[in-house]
Amino acid sequence: MTAYGASAARDRQGWFLGLTGPQVFLVLAAAFPVWLAMSVGQWVALLGLVPLWLVAAGLICIPVRGWSAAQWIGVLVRHALGRVTGWTRWQSKGAVGDIEDPAEADLPGVLSGIQIHDGPQMAGRLTRPAIIQNHATRTWAATARIVHPGIGMADDDDRGRMGAGLSELFEAASASSQIDVLAICVRTVPDDGTERAEWERQHSRRTEPEITARIHAQLNTSVNGAAVRTEAFVTVVVREDAIAKDARRSGRGLTGRARILYGVLSEVESRLTGSIGCTQVKWLDSADLAIAIRTGFEPGDAAALSDSVIHHDYDADIAVGVPVAAAGPTNASTALRSYRHGEWESVAATILLPRKGAVMGALARALVPSQVGERRALTVFFRPIGQRVADRTTGRAEMSAAMAAEVRRKVGRVERARERHAVQQVRETDEKLERGRSLVRLSSVLAVTVPAAWSVQDYGRRLDASVRLCGFTPLPLDGAHDAAFAAAAIPLGTGLPKKRRT
Repeated sequence: MTAYGASAARDRQGWFLGLTGPQVFLVLAAAFPVWLAMSVGQWVALLGLVPLWLVAAGLICIPVRGWSAAQWIGVLVRHALGRVTGWTRWQSKGAVGDIEDPAEADLPGVLSGIQIHDGPQMAGRLTRPAIIQNHATRTWAATARIVHPGIGMADDDDRGRMGAGLSELFEAASASSQIDVLAICVRTVPDDGTERAEWERQHSRRTEPEITARIHAQLNTSVNGAAVRTEAFVTVVVREDAIAKDARRSGRGLTGRARILYGVLSEVESRLTGSIGCTQVKWLDSADLAIAIRTGFEPGDAAALSDSVIHHDYDADIAVGVPVAAAGPTNASTALRSYRHGEWESVAATILLPRKGAVMGALARALVPSQVGERRALTVFFRPIGQRVADRTTGRAEMSAAMAAEVRRKVGRVERARERHAVQQVRETDEKLERGRSLVRLSSVLAVTVPAAWSVQDYGRRLDASVRLCGFTPLPLDGAHDAAFAAAAIPLGTGLPKKRRT
């Protein structure tokens, strides 16, 4: 089995002994009363101030589920303020009959700045991909539904070829400096049997023997309870400032930006269908994208939507899909440890990469629902980093590692294997960058969605257990489950914040 991720490193290295700049400043500021007591010779007061300073330093520096105590206090304060002001509750325009334009997106939370346009026709095709404009982040994006045979039966050579193809895609994205984010979303739900029932209806024979009919009925009973349906999406996001100049030469406005984006999409598609091994890449138009958004917020509607598409081939009067304005939930509310959207509730977590790397496909078990009615979604965000920024980041990491090693040598502390490995890892990254490889910032979000009547916290614990069984460490995103759900289950390329805010 092929392992990947041995070159993974922390996104941000601490300024001093793993501490960030604000943490160092707060620790020094908290020590000011101690220094003042020492300067005036108040030794009795010093005995009481030193333990208090140690407690304050622990609250500032020691992370609890990814955040320090100061950050947790900030999260609680902002959440309480949001509940008082009503920011944690949302209602769609369709719920009150206030839809003015059926093509205008009406989505909650971090998706409120999304606008979906019908793009121009792609050259040589009959499709008009939907152009996703995010006014909040000033980005443009397009989403494709992909079909991949998977890696379950692939040997090491095939897996190595797929991994090399993905690396080449990132290197090309870093060199072009146009792609801001490449998001791969995988959603799994228990198969409702709609398409299988339609296939059986078309291919069944009245002259079928009774014994085979009984066998088929037993197979349907066993298969429908165990089958899992998987759908995968790829979203390509480009920045406005990266394509604005070229767009002015290509027609300005939406048309100019769509032409630049289509060139990027063609390059990504050629690499997906090449060494990566995708058998189908279909860029979604507005109607297909609305269905993908609706089934993300309301998984229970997937069966009815699939059934309408099937019967539309026989009767054109049967409506297909949903309008873009009705793709979102009717209402949504954010709690500290969950996010409710319509009649469903979700819990999300990010995944910390193991220090020793991971086997390709190790997260497959985390995507398998534990019960009928449960839906899981995983999105991995790849953010290519330009060569200049990568060199600067690697140089800062090397300086921090050298400083930490020198401090350990001065104080006489023995250097552990983990510390030696970290230093060697930074040097190997620098060597790879010098040979022309690319640096990619990686983040991921995993969400579980169940009916609101169920105990969502129980399924959140099952999700965490599945992630740990895969060899990864889950980190629940308490206080941000609404944004995390949108990033994990809605293929619009919203992503996670670029910078951690304290």
